This record gives sequence, structure tokens and C-alpha cells, in this order.
Amino acid sequence: MNKNIQTFLGCDSEYADAEIALFGVPFDGTTSYRPGTRFGPSAIRSESFGIETYSPYSGRDLTEIAVFDGGDLELPFGNPQRVLDLTQDYTARLLEDGKLPVMLGGEHLVTLGAAAAVLECFPDLHIIHFDAHTDLREEYLGESLTHAGVIRRLWDLVGDGRIHQFGIRSGERHEFEFAHAHTDFHPFSLEDFARTAASLTGVPVYFTLDLDVLDPAFFPGTGTPEAGGVTSRELLDAIGRLSRLDVVGCDIVELAPHYDASGASTALACKITREILLQVSKKGD
Repeated sequence: MNKNIQTFLGCDSEYADAEIALFGVPFDGTTSYRPGTRFGPSAIRSESFGIETYSPYSGRDLTEIAVFDGGDLELPFGNPQRVLDLTQDYTARLLEDGKLPVMLGGEHLVTLGAAAAVLECFPDLHIIHFDAHTDLREEYLGESLTHAGVIRRLWDLVGDGRIHQFGIRSGERHEFEFAHAHTDFHPFSLEDFARTAASLTGVPVYFTLDLDVLDPAFFPGTGTPEAGGVTSRELLDAIGRLSRLDVVGCDIVELAPHYDASGASTALACKITREILLQVSKKGD
């Protein structure tokens, strides 16, 4: 494993020394509305140098933890199953080497590959899902592997009671009905997250963050913006609770940087990435 030439701010540890392994999966091959999330990982890296390594929220600094940035996977853009296989294999290798995988997307489908690898190591895994969309479609335009159905595919793997959804405010009627029946469903806000986090103490958790959980007023740079979302401060406060959980894998997906010419969405994604890296690190716990 070699470091990426351009790493995320402060994430320049050698692989052998790293606690956390950051990597990108720049895929948007099943995007149903506005493409462009394939450019998310590289934008987060390049713009990360506009923020500090120090977090005033946690009082910690990225230089205090060891993060390896392996860069982006090379992907066959027209083959979603192959992309998922490559993502799962890469994540599995990180886990075998004792690293905590943190993935930058890319569209949300890529979560399926990473989470499947983590599930193989942690069979009692729970999944925390922040998103604007249910992502519970059985199929979309005849395809079962899409960003619109990634949580449904994860449910196929873990079943009832182990997926916890927050911030959801968009989806088809049958998706909301499915969620109420089969997931721990908390639509519209992150208000119940503190209580859910407390109930998952000591349980292995995979955290998947679709950045469109944020209201477009704070985060217009995404493929499917949805009004009525959470504020940046609400999301940062929720991320601050991750340190109380046993997070064994996570991802940050759905930044499409060119839809926000101001760069504010990418800057926020960088800040969120910094905070997640600091919160999931076990160093100093």
C-alpha cells in the first residue's frame, strides 16, 4: 500500500502505522438525476487544505491520529457489480490489516460494497444511515443495483432491526411503508439520534452519510437536492456522538462539487470528513 500523492489534509501516515485508512470510490454509474459524484473524492482532497487540521468541536487535531490515504480505486464505470466487488475486496483487505475503513464516494450504491466487507468481519453489525432519501427501492428501471436501492440491498443482508435511518424526507409511498415495517425509521430530522446512539453502545456500527441529508441551503452541491433538510450545525452535532459508538467502518457520499460553483458544499464536506475521522478514531479513548 502506498500513500496517494495528494492526500486529505493531515492524512499522510504510512500504511503500516495507520489506524484509519481513507480511500475514494469515484463512481456515479447508476445516478438517476444529476451525475457528478465521481468527482467528489478528489474535490474533498484538493479543497481540504482550506481548513485546519484542528477541530474546535472536539478539541482534537488530525495530526494526533494516524490516517493513511490510499487515493481512489480505479473503476470500470459501466459495471456496477464489478465496482462493488472491487470496493468490497479493497475494504476487506483494510480490515484484515487491522485498519478502520473510511470511504469517500461517489454515489450511494458504493456503500453496499464497503458495508458488505465490514459485515463479514462483524456479523452483528448495525447500520446508521443519514440521508434525504429512503433508498429502499427493490428496483429502479428494472435494475436492482442502484443508488436508489442501496439500503434495500443492505436490508437483504442484515434484516429487520439493524438499520437505523435518519433525516429521510423523500421516497415512494411503498418505501416509507417498508421503512416503518422493517427499519428503525426516524424521518425528517436527526433529533432521535442521541437516543439511538445510546442504545447501540458496544455494538459494531457502520455509519453511512449521504450528504444530501443537509438542506440545499447549506449543501446545494449534490445530485438530488431535497428541501427540508438538516442544518450543517445539526449534522456536526450528530457526528460528535460517533465517538460514543464502536464505529468499525463508515462512508461519506454524494458530493457533486460542480453544482456549487461557490465551493461552499465542498468546503463543508471537507469539514465533515475531518470531524468524522476524529470521532471514529479510537486513539486517546
